[in-house]
Amino acid sequence: MMENVVVLLNRDLRVHDHPALAAACAHARHVVPLFVVDPALSAGPRTAFLAESLADLRESLRGRGGDLAVRWGDPVAQAVRLAREVSAQGVYVSEDVSALARRRQRLLAEECERNRMEFLTFPGVTIVPPGALRPSGGGDHYRVFTPYWRAWSDHRRRRVLDAPEKVSFPEGVEAGPLPVSRRASHGLFRGGETVARERMRQWLKYCVDDYADGHDDLAGNRTSKLGPYLRFGCLSPLELESLSEGGADFVRQLCWRDFFHQVTLAFPRINRDDYRPRGQVWRDDRDAAQAWKEGRTGVPIVDAGMRQLLAEGWMHNRARMLTASFLVRRLQVDWRVGAEHFFGLLFDGDVPNNYGNWQWVAGTGNDTRPNRIVNPVRQARRFDPEGEYIRRYLPELDAVPIKMIYEPWRLPRGVRGYPAPLVSMD
Repeated sequence: MMENVVVLLNRDLRVHDHPALAAACAHARHVVPLFVVDPALSAGPRTAFLAESLADLRESLRGRGGDLAVRWGDPVAQAVRLAREVSAQGVYVSEDVSALARRRQRLLAEECERNRMEFLTFPGVTIVPPGALRPSGGGDHYRVFTPYWRAWSDHRRRRVLDAPEKVSFPEGVEAGPLPVSRRASHGLFRGGETVARERMRQWLKYCVDDYADGHDDLAGNRTSKLGPYLRFGCLSPLELESLSEGGADFVRQLCWRDFFHQVTLAFPRINRDDYRPRGQVWRDDRDAAQAWKEGRTGVPIVDAGMRQLLAEGWMHNRARMLTASFLVRRLQVDWRVGAEHFFGLLFDGDVPNNYGNWQWVAGTGNDTRPNRIVNPVRQARRFDPEGEYIRRYLPELDAVPIKMIYEPWRLPRGVRGYPAPLVSMD
């Protein structure tokens, strides 16, 4: 039994099904859960969500006799400093896959070895650990989703862990102040495990069985909106999967999340370089890109999605695909421009899923049909047949007949300031 262990937290802000925290509580007399606020990394609109999640986590830990230590600065330096202060014998973390996370893990392992402390990584960010599955024909990861889905479905799961009953925080350690966001909490998403678990219960009780029929309904409220809670680890993806009985289509979406994590583990520059270079020459059209960002392309279904993103920090999954396709296929603007915009605004924006999905749409990623083009007008007719979604985010089109909304090139010029389409949609 060790005396003290530090658990460095990042995308695992919970107490339920937390392998690193559970192992620390089992192996040490005292446990120091630690979150380091890195001023070099801006959380953008996620700042308030993060602050709320940390406050909720601290309350949960205090309810178990523990606490959450909060420090500011470089995560590796602060973790090692605190570990020295409490004479910790080990530092535990949940393993992550982005280039930044892997660099942090490598440096922390080196510092722990230098200071004769044990350094261990644990699962918990994904359902199946990203490096656990390898194609039978060779290669370090699956490049295509369907064979990964089959292997993933058959893979044996670890046990879902209960929250620790007791977390013993060492005496004399200053907890430190929680970050305070200047941004107001967003009505759609409040941070924290408590809110996340209640949302999960409601989703599983009332909605998951209907997911297959309703998840593409743009105007409907028929998706889980659990993405931000998975992104910050306020929910365990494994626990969510284990409770999603009868929700096979929803579980498939959780598998997509794991899929892009294993791609990112193999290709950590997924947010910078083409996964599959195809020699695409992109247009440097800053005016068109800015119009797209502002929801001023003149194509109503695209503009509705982009304005939802600006207003809510979230966008319906179907709208994400068609707005992304419009940027890279119709405007021929580099996928990195759109991916950075999404990453900066989405509450659930993370490296593997945001950039993996953008490359999939752009034809540089894991899509087996790299020349796929999504027609936004057809998408609008199919998934927003009454124009309810469009009118919700484009109030200037309230009085416009639905036929004209679906044929934006026929809209009278200057309808309450609404622009003509940037490109022909005939």
